[in-house]
Amino acid sequence: MPIRAILTDIEGTTSAVSFVFDVLFPYAFEHLPQFVLEHAQEPAVAAQLDAVRVESGEADADLIRVIEILLQWIIEDRKATPLKALQGMVWQQGYESGQLKGHLYPDAVEALQRWHRDGYALYVYSSGSVQAQQLLFGCSVAGDLTPLFAGYFDTSSGPKREAQSYQNIAATIGLPGDEILFLSDVVQELDAAQQAGLQTIGLAREGGRLAGHDTVASFAVIDLDRF
Repeated sequence: MPIRAILTDIEGTTSAVSFVFDVLFPYAFEHLPQFVLEHAQEPAVAAQLDAVRVESGEADADLIRVIEILLQWIIEDRKATPLKALQGMVWQQGYESGQLKGHLYPDAVEALQRWHRDGYALYVYSSGSVQAQQLLFGCSVAGDLTPLFAGYFDTSSGPKREAQSYQNIAATIGLPGDEILFLSDVVQELDAAQQAGLQTIGLAREGGRLAGHDTVASFAVIDLDRF
């Protein structure tokens, strides 16, 4: 079946992993404590702080303790939904102030724009929150690219290394798996997508091959006509 939709990872695929670890995470680590102190009473923030207490098993944690937990989770790169949500709020301030600009590889920008013009439905699936995804593409070095995308998925759809997550996403998109192409630089994610019936292409920007999957070094050489 021909490809009708493209689902792409972000880190290492459309964007440099270093942008997340060298720019976004340090920014959140520096600015999150003050953000929490200033906004803890706002309903959207308070809900995430309560979720931190639940997930950490520290139901009675005061605000300072919750901040300590969040900072430790950043150090551990914990894929915790409340952390991702709060990071997204902090990053929003950074993007809106112009302190942050989302990194995108030029070949990814060109291909995404071309695929959108050609009528493919484009989606994002990242461990970062939907808000963080929209901020990265909306305040990117290439300008606002959010009009290119039909939808965004994060860990609320399930872990990225489990086949059920991709089945959930395919059901939401409303297409059979073999009409969806998933792009990622992580072989375990590609394996899970393949198990769910999706087509896959691996991105290995430094060269090499992701076992069991067609692998390219750039979006520029991806040929959708072969599917």
